This record gives sequence, structure tokens and C-alpha cells, in this order.
Amino acid sequence: MKRRIIEIDEEKCNGCGACAEVCHEGAIAMIDGKAKLIRDDYCDGLGDCLPACPTGAITFVEREAAPYDEKAVIANMEAKMQKEGMTLPCGCPGSQSRKIKHASSVPEPARHAEAASQLSQWPIQIKLVPVNAPYFDDAKLLIAADCTAYAHASFHERFIKGHITLVGCPKLDAVDYSEKLTEIIGNNDIKSVTIVRMEVPCCAGLEIATKKALQRSGKFIPWHVVTVTVDGKLIES
Repeated sequence: MKRRIIEIDEEKCNGCGACAEVCHEGAIAMIDGKAKLIRDDYCDGLGDCLPACPTGAITFVEREAAPYDEKAVIANMEAKMQKEGMTLPCGCPGSQSRKIKHASSVPEPARHAEAASQLSQWPIQIKLVPVNAPYFDDAKLLIAADCTAYAHASFHERFIKGHITLVGCPKLDAVDYSEKLTEIIGNNDIKSVTIVRMEVPCCAGLEIATKKALQRSGKFIPWHVVTVTVDGKLIES
């Protein structure tokens, strides 16, 4: 099929590896000091790698290419996690048991101060939210995995504040989020989209569904992805 896909100019590539780091699908790898598109079916054609390239070596082209394969991408992510020993008998790398220790640097009295909620609407579950609610007009949309708010301590101030919040879990919800998200993005005046996901492989489904919805909507909307590690750190792309 003929579709939009990235192209990397090896002459311009300086070998920094920034594009490979931000490509969550694993479509780009560093080979002999140069960035290369290793598999067409891993590239979703959205180009989150473009702004990461400091030399402008990555562009879009229209050419014959294998269709984007979401299942292959997720399988590749899980294989990488398994190689690092992050597997359980259940076969889900994202279910690995970890004990997290946090350094306590907050004085005892302040630790019990109650922070104000920044949630601005209800419901927040993707499956329950209406597609044409008034609060979607001129909205900054936050699409977050369920676990992110538990992992990152300042989630309300850092992400929910000033946003309309939608949450879900692609591991537990037997539904294709992209269909409903396409309706929400396509039928409303959405100003921006922030995707917040966990670092575990199964959470890639939420990111993939949102990117698919952005593509199907036919709109050019600023978007970015933030990954939360299991110990609460943020990785922005």
C-alpha cells in the first residue's frame, strides 16, 4: 500500500540517536553510527521523531510500504522486556512485582497538607465519557493510563490542571479506544493532546490508539507523549 512514512537522510544524520530514543514503536535503530528505519510496519507515520532530530535528517515521504502493524509493535516491546528479564509466569512484563522506595525529604507537618484536586469534569473513563460534552470545546485533552496518577505524585498539578481528563487501561478494557477517541477529537474543538502512559509494554496500546485517532480525525493537533516510570519519574518525548 502507498502511505506516509518517514525517510532518513544518512548524509544529514549525525548519529546522536535522539530519534531512536523517542520512537516508542522501535521503528528506528542506530546501525554503524547512523539512524535507520529498520521496519516499515513499525512506523505509524505520525513523525514524533521529526522534532527530535537536530539536523533535519528525517522527513515524510509517500511511498509503497507495509501497513503499520500495531500487534507486531507490541510484540516487539514485550520481547525486549523479556530479554531484560522482566517477565512473570503469566507472560505480562507489565505485571512484574517491584518494591519502590522513595526518599523522604518533606517535613512531617507539610507531608499531611491536603492538595486541592484539579479534576475539572466527570466521568473520566474513556468508555463512559460522552463524545460531544460541552467541556470538550476549546479543550486541552489529557489521555492518561489509569496507573499514571498513582505512580507520579504531582499528577494533578503537572497534568490534570487545565486539561480535560480521559483515563483507561488497554490491558484491562476489552475495547478499541481509537474509535471513541476519533469521535471526540474529530467532533470537537480540541486544542492539544497530551498522552501520559506507563513505561510497561502493555501501556503502549493507549498511545497507539490515541495516535490512530489523531490520524483518523484528519486534524493537525499538537500532541506529545509523556512516559511515567514505575518509580514515578517522567520521560518526555
